[in-house]
Amino acid sequence: MAHVVNFPFATNNGLGHGLFAAITKAVADYRLFLRTLNELRSLSDRELRDLGISSYSIREIAYDSVYGR
Repeated sequence: MAHVVNFPFATNNGLGHGLFAAITKAVADYRLFLRTLNELRSLSDRELRDLGISSYSIREIAYDSVYGR
């Protein structure tokens, strides 16, 4: 007997849908996270202080800017 499993991310309704699109978006989001993280890490302590950012919160800020909460 055959079983049908319906995964909403595995549809084939054209470009922009399906598993490939989900993976592509995840990779793009991660690359944006890394770029944001590196840019924040490149700031001096004085620049971070001017922005009101602690060096300990850089990772959280980069994550929130890409993925939200």
